[in-house]
Amino acid sequence: MTSAHHLELRTFTDLGTVRGDLLDVYAEVRAPLLHLANYAVSAFGERLDRHGAEDGFQAVLAYVDEKPVGYVYGNQIKDGDRYWQRTEPTPSEKYTAHAAVALKEIGVRPAWRGKGIALRIHDAFLAGRSEPYVTLMVNPEAGDGKVHQLYRSWGYEDLGHSQPSPASPRLTVMIRPTR
Repeated sequence: MTSAHHLELRTFTDLGTVRGDLLDVYAEVRAPLLHLANYAVSAFGERLDRHGAEDGFQAVLAYVDEKPVGYVYGNQIKDGDRYWQRTEPTPSEKYTAHAAVALKEIGVRPAWRGKGIALRIHDAFLAGRSEPYVTLMVNPEAGDGKVHQLYRSWGYEDLGHSQPSPASPRLTVMIRPTR
């Protein structure tokens, strides 16, 4: 990214206004995996629609020259949520006694990676959140383990494991304080 490009972060709480941009960026970010059922654009669209209808939905997208180049989205989860029910071992009440924010997806188009955009949209996403903890799931094999290590460098710690669907790989559940 050169200084000629202006990065703009936009926050959305209504999926309808941003759904197309999320699908477009997702398709490029996950291009090498789209042949796998869990990563197909249609499967992502179904998850996105479900998450977009849940409490506390929020998305932050990064735009350069009006083109979306990265995104993060998530929603609020409470004790008893299927997110926590599928996490093994069962998370401590320290994390579940109050609502948490689940970061459901983050991605940056390949041409824009390595420029700090992922951290900027991550931090913008958390800036307005009131929940004490943020959690996410990561495929420990993604990027030969580099993605998992990146989240650790952002302050996340391993909490357990989850397999959200039969088509999903076994994921590592991570957590950190929101602030």
